[in-house]
Amino acid sequence: MHIDVNSAFLSWHATYEKQIGIERDIREIPSVIGGNEKSRHGIVLAKSLPAKKFNIKTGESLFEARQKCPNLLIVLPDYNVYTKASKKLREFLKTFTPDVEAFSIDECFIRFTDIDREKAINLAYLIKDRINEIFGYTVNIGVSENKLLAKMAGDFEKPNKCHTCFPDEIKKKLWPLPVEDLFMVGRKTKQKLNKIGIHTIGDLANYDYNAISALFKSHGRLIYDYSWGKDDSEFKGFEQVKSVGNSSTLRFDVTDTETAHIILLSLVEVTAWRLREAGAFCRVISVGIKFSDFFYISRQKKLSFFTDCTNDIYINMCKLFDAIWDKKPIRQLGVYVSDLEFRAVKQINLFQSNFSKKSEVLDKTIDKIRCRYGDNAIIRGMFANSDFQPLLGGYPSDEYIGMSSIL
Repeated sequence: MHIDVNSAFLSWHATYEKQIGIERDIREIPSVIGGNEKSRHGIVLAKSLPAKKFNIKTGESLFEARQKCPNLLIVLPDYNVYTKASKKLREFLKTFTPDVEAFSIDECFIRFTDIDREKAINLAYLIKDRINEIFGYTVNIGVSENKLLAKMAGDFEKPNKCHTCFPDEIKKKLWPLPVEDLFMVGRKTKQKLNKIGIHTIGDLANYDYNAISALFKSHGRLIYDYSWGKDDSEFKGFEQVKSVGNSSTLRFDVTDTETAHIILLSLVEVTAWRLREAGAFCRVISVGIKFSDFFYISRQKKLSFFTDCTNDIYINMCKLFDAIWDKKPIRQLGVYVSDLEFRAVKQINLFQSNFSKKSEVLDKTIDKIRCRYGDNAIIRGMFANSDFQPLLGGYPSDEYIGMSSIL
């Protein structure tokens, strides 16, 4: 089964507002979850059904959305709420089966190996209704015999629906759909397919395989298989985190080293915190820079020791940043740690300074305070009287498998 939360950010935000006593329901009025335009995050992240009637689209600018609907309500995102809601959903699904695989923050797959079709369909409706009853928002559930067909089924009609797309239903349910509805067929691929007379998924399925392979290479072979419902991807279940990252588009172009270092610290604070939450130590650090002309570069560095210390990661991140930055205006910064080691006790590092050892102890104390009293209960002094946020970044995307062609 493929579980997909309908307008996830907006649904989760609406249920959160209800929990804290706000009377409005942003799902029932023209509204969107949108980034802060002043900090250059001004796009639509999720939209309500009334907003959809104005032809507002996810990913378009808030300026464009307001042109279509002048009275549009724009609500700032709260990623902490969304990540908690996502985790709660997965915990609930595990009461039905231990086989739960996150696909993105608002999508996951669940697997059953001992039920027939009729029981699976009845169970899908039960799960859908229970989610609405317990959490107050709706989901779509697709049911089939592999991930691809389950995901395609879940997208047939929204919201609050259950659909099937079993192999013997492909010709009836899948083939009449526009080819762009097929997973992994994007806008550019759609245009190329249309040029050769392929407009539906059925057209693709019945086109000459060798011609598709010659024109589109490996991607063509992939979508051709998908048009026939072929998907041999394994069910991964829980995957141990392989890297932790954090990035942010900045409110203004950064042109000086001091400001860049302050922002790096804010990003590292969150990254190192999440690293410790995962019970991991890292040995490789990476920094990514997107310039004002949208050109992007990234570099990584291998440390001589494993660490989860904010200060150690920050110092080395700054050195790496200084080595690659050519003083061009910066629009976005990102920090990442990888080559992770999971163990209860950290291996002794003979070259670690006493200050670094004390910082490790301090980090864990700060983590406990933030967990108990809130993210900003304790911050570094340099952020106390400044316009910079002490903790920068969006939702922890490292917890979710990336949306790729590999289901």
